[in-house]
Amino acid sequence: MITEQNVPLQPHNTFGIVARARLLVRVASTADVLAVLADPALAPEPKFVLGGGSNIVLTGDVRPVVLKVEIMGRRLVADTPRAWIVEAGAGEPWHGFVGWTLDQGLPGLENLALIPGTVGASPVQNIGAYGVELQDRFDSLDAVDLQTGREFTLDAAQCAFGYRDSVFKHTAAQAGDLGLAGRALITRVRFRLPKPWKPVLGYLDLERKMAETGVREPSARQIYDWICAIRSAKLPDPRVIGNAGSFFKNPTVTPEQCSDIIAREPGIVHYPMPDGSIKLAAGWLIDACGWKGKTVGNAGVYEKQALVLVNRGGTAHPATGGEVMTLAGAIQTSVYERFGIRLEPEPVVV
Repeated sequence: MITEQNVPLQPHNTFGIVARARLLVRVASTADVLAVLADPALAPEPKFVLGGGSNIVLTGDVRPVVLKVEIMGRRLVADTPRAWIVEAGAGEPWHGFVGWTLDQGLPGLENLALIPGTVGASPVQNIGAYGVELQDRFDSLDAVDLQTGREFTLDAAQCAFGYRDSVFKHTAAQAGDLGLAGRALITRVRFRLPKPWKPVLGYLDLERKMAETGVREPSARQIYDWICAIRSAKLPDPRVIGNAGSFFKNPTVTPEQCSDIIAREPGIVHYPMPDGSIKLAAGWLIDACGWKGKTVGNAGVYEKQALVLVNRGGTAHPATGGEVMTLAGAIQTSVYERFGIRLEPEPVVV
């Protein structure tokens, strides 16, 4: 367990916002977590779990003890007739883990390539892209209860996955509820990669790649390469332009609501969902309100994708968390006034 004081957090959040942690503990193992909880000085302190910092907006210095998750390791747990089970430490970079699975001949995560962040954060957000969500490939996870020190394991049902949602984003309403927001630190995650492997190709961008290349039956590696190219063309690299990826969730509406909006806005991008609801493209809504390329202070809307807010000031004059949230609030107001839809931010505001 390594403990540091007054730690700059600008290198630890992909938006590049300047802030400091009063106290930061580097967690490299489950034993480190338990050592924190056994320490008389650290145990009673409020705690904030930090992974890759790709889904947070810091609005000031962080007063709780920051637990920086750096638990590493990747392995094949089981090879069964129906699936491969693979495991990764919570501190492993997500994209690197996806690439590793393909290097091992274990396909199934290729549609989730190039998503920023760590493995431990992936079930919290129930990350998803190009027709695959984490819950489709999830097996189980290990975690530690930061209140009791108890180690526990959860399966998919216990994680209560929803669209960009899980039990880790909710607090317990009453005793006995399983809300785990701010309470659990995920240490390891296991994934079930189904056999036989079947490509997931039902997205327009992937259909375009098939048409461009003439490849009608792509391999998992080919899909991985395509998705890396597609995402790189649309989304800014956080190492070059600070950002937290997609800033707003794609809202869902009833078919009746969608029909009403289409009557007024025939070009709106929308997708039918298995449950009968309709998902609307938040980026299209924001772009329709004229926000693409606009700025508030040093926070701006990315020119190539209105769903992404960026840090235009770089490392020398970075956007503040306040500027980012002011811009986000203005966008929410515009979209609501025009479409009657409330956009919900994806990142956690700290």
